[in-house]
Amino acid sequence: MKYLKHDDPQIAVLISQEAERIENTIDLVASETHMPQSILEEMGSVLNHKTIEGYPGKRYHAGCEHVDIIENLAIDRMKELFGAEHANVQPHTGSSANFAVYFSVLDIGDKVLAMELSHGGHLTHGHFASMTSKAFNFEHYEVNLETELIDYEALAKKAEEFKPKMIVAGASSYPRVIDYERFSQIAKSVDAYFFVDMAHIAGLVAAKLIPSPVDYADFISFTTFKTMMGGRGGVILCKKEYANAVDKAVFPGTQGTTAVSNIAGKATIAKLAQEENFIEVQAKTIASAKLLAKALAEKGYRLVGGGTDTHQVVVDVTSKDLSGSQAEKTLESIGIITNRNYIPKDTGRKASGLRLGTGPISVRGMEGDTIVKLANILDNALINYENQEILSELKKNVLGICKEFPVYK
Repeated sequence: MKYLKHDDPQIAVLISQEAERIENTIDLVASETHMPQSILEEMGSVLNHKTIEGYPGKRYHAGCEHVDIIENLAIDRMKELFGAEHANVQPHTGSSANFAVYFSVLDIGDKVLAMELSHGGHLTHGHFASMTSKAFNFEHYEVNLETELIDYEALAKKAEEFKPKMIVAGASSYPRVIDYERFSQIAKSVDAYFFVDMAHIAGLVAAKLIPSPVDYADFISFTTFKTMMGGRGGVILCKKEYANAVDKAVFPGTQGTTAVSNIAGKATIAKLAQEENFIEVQAKTIASAKLLAKALAEKGYRLVGGGTDTHQVVVDVTSKDLSGSQAEKTLESIGIITNRNYIPKDTGRKASGLRLGTGPISVRGMEGDTIVKLANILDNALINYENQEILSELKKNVLGICKEFPVYK
């Protein structure tokens, strides 16, 4: 960072401090990862100079001979990786990808049926705080409060009553696999489009470790910075018949020029996702999530949905007389980074859950006994959240694990 140190030493110091924070804390945030250094190089490269509007071969600016090849590589690799008929790699992130999907085939005010936020959905699935709720008429399905799993019979009944033009599957805090075939049948029964937001699980799907929605969904969106292990950005996959509508909805419909550096990162992670190391990390991610869930359940924590099939472990911390916020802050104080989360029983603004993700720690090589050790540290911290002496000792233990498993060697 020799140039940055000269031009803006304050920012240079903050970047160095952030790099230090990443190395010296354990990231259990389900929506984060540690990307390869090759992608960090791309995202800080000369590709950031280029302005692109339009698509390869049909740009509104000259000088695109190299960036056109980069975007076509990203498109072709994503299609091959997921077995999709069409891919758009320009969305800035998952939220902008979702907006583009909606506007590709829906009109303002059309009905959409999606998952309730506190039951596992996402803000862009029609939550009142999101602009999606102002543009479209959303209703929400919920999980069964006893099992905390999707009730497909209740979903089918709600779809029949509401008659949506689109049904959305996929979640930000639902740790179980989703029956895409059943969703597709329900969507067809009411003549609705079927859209899957697989932002969280794209890496697991790419590695072919959990079911893929590609054969069943009309549209799929995902991000490349969660389990996909890549840089920032979103991707839309769709059936060929919707390709033109999706492309127009992305540009010029919902966004203008996009970052070529991000597109290059998407191309690279789609290449790496077909290699052995990526698949091994994804397998460890699932195995470690199951092990973490088992270890916490044995310590008396209630697991939302009864366990996990993915990278997520969603824990009800009220069983330890804590709120999600208290749990999050306590763990951050010892160097374990998580996030509080609403769970199905929550009705107010206070989150009772803690969402944990094993993606970042799997990239670092943590598995097996280390996961059990982490569960013990996590539990000890939450039990003794007011005991600074114990918390200080636990922080040293966390730092020791970090030194053993560096992010960037």
